[in-house]
Amino acid sequence: MTITSQAAEPDVQAHFDETIARTSRIEPRDWMPDDYRATMIRQIAQHAHSEIIGMQPEGNWITRAPSLRRKAILLAKVQDEAGHGMYLYSAAETLGADRADLTEKLIAGRQKYSSIFNYPALSYADVGVIGWLVDGAAICNQVPLCRSSYGPYARAMIRICKEESFHQRQGYELLLTMMRGTQAQRDLVQDAVNRTWWPSLMMFGPPDEASPNTEQSMRWGIKRHSNDELRQRFVDMAVPQADKLGVTLPDPELRWNEARGRYDFGPVDWAEFKAVVAGNGPCNAQRVARRRAAHDEGAWVREAALAHAAKHQDQKHHDREPERTRPTLAATHD
Repeated sequence: MTITSQAAEPDVQAHFDETIARTSRIEPRDWMPDDYRATMIRQIAQHAHSEIIGMQPEGNWITRAPSLRRKAILLAKVQDEAGHGMYLYSAAETLGADRADLTEKLIAGRQKYSSIFNYPALSYADVGVIGWLVDGAAICNQVPLCRSSYGPYARAMIRICKEESFHQRQGYELLLTMMRGTQAQRDLVQDAVNRTWWPSLMMFGPPDEASPNTEQSMRWGIKRHSNDELRQRFVDMAVPQADKLGVTLPDPELRWNEARGRYDFGPVDWAEFKAVVAGNGPCNAQRVARRRAAHDEGAWVREAALAHAAKHQDQKHHDREPERTRPTLAATHD
């Protein structure tokens, strides 16, 4: 839709508002407020960065997985996460963002990714716990995004959520196997749960009263539920799964509230969350440095791909030239 004058602004704004009100989708060619566009780019970019950075903790265990089957499973999962990042960068590009620019902002520390990936994966049990808790939290966050108001993002999320659900089941199956093993294996699982539980709760973002973007994002239909609602859903889902698994969640205040029909849980350490988001987590510097190194080392691949694409484009253009413009065999002999 082309805006030909300032007088057209109220009409396109009204159309945008009506589209949001009837829970329809905004598409790339539709008019949208600048703030909506900026919010979508910020959210999609952060999500894409999280998928790419999130490959690192588990990728470090591919060569050390205990069997060929486990290596293949983990390799496939890490490959899936790379694909998710590519879907999401493509969605951001429909808003006018440049993928190379987003990557530069990430490695320069000017854009964020999920805080959970700034914690180390210290044992192979972490692979299972990341699948169960981290991917489980991601599913709680992301399934509602399949109904997000921005069409390309919502459609990307449908496939991503299907694959994340499979990842969560893989992680839980690994933990069940380890919990049926030796006491040492059970201890590794419990240790990984102890380290991952609270950072998993932080994945939903700050409490609603301290979240600067939630209210507007919900008015625009980008988000369908608040941070605290989603965090509560995750806790209610995880507790019975932990009981079945045979692990203890590290929260002495965790108990069923009959009146609410939900689980009560203790306070999250928001000071730790803020420190990690600010770049002071256990692995922030390592994660960004590794992403920067991979970007620099891959420069020749990008250059070669661009050169190949340009050559292919030139060949297509040549093949479409009118026959009369090409030199004939006789002309070349002359």
